[in-house]
Amino acid sequence: MNKSMVAGIGIGVAAALGVAAVASMNVFDRGPQYAQVVSATPIKETVKTPRQECRNVAVTHRRPVQDENRIVGSALGAIAGGVIGHQFGGGRGKDVATVAGALGGGYAGNQVQGSMQERDTYTTTQQKCTTIYDKSEKMLGYDVTYRIGDQQGKIRMDKDPGTQIPLDDKGQLVLNKI
Repeated sequence: MNKSMVAGIGIGVAAALGVAAVASMNVFDRGPQYAQVVSATPIKETVKTPRQECRNVAVTHRRPVQDENRIVGSALGAIAGGVIGHQFGGGRGKDVATVAGALGGGYAGNQVQGSMQERDTYTTTQQKCTTIYDKSEKMLGYDVTYRIGDQQGKIRMDKDPGTQIPLDDKGQLVLNKI
């Protein structure tokens, strides 16, 4: 072997040993490059969204009453009762039977007209709506607990960071890469 080759190998070995020695002294070690994620707790919010639910419903209405006091029914009943009552008895008894028939007929006519007015109805269809609230969950972010060396910290993040968060040259969290 020639002398220059031996010298070159010697210099190369010396340089390699020098780099290895410097590396073992942690001269290039700039600290941790990642923060370890201890926990990432999802932060959720329950959201209620309103919506209308409508259906058609049959509604029964009573027609307006023309004769509130039921005079027509009472009068017709009294006339019919008086005529029927007049058919019974004789003399003074006929008059009493006519009056009793008119009173009874008037009451009966009043009740019949009232019953007819109660049943005088009509039906329409109306739309009835109610507000229903649908529930859903909205993700707000994550409360993250992390550790850098023996120091622990907390931060809220938009996304789940996974198991590590990168650090910059100063040992600060790099949040824009997550």
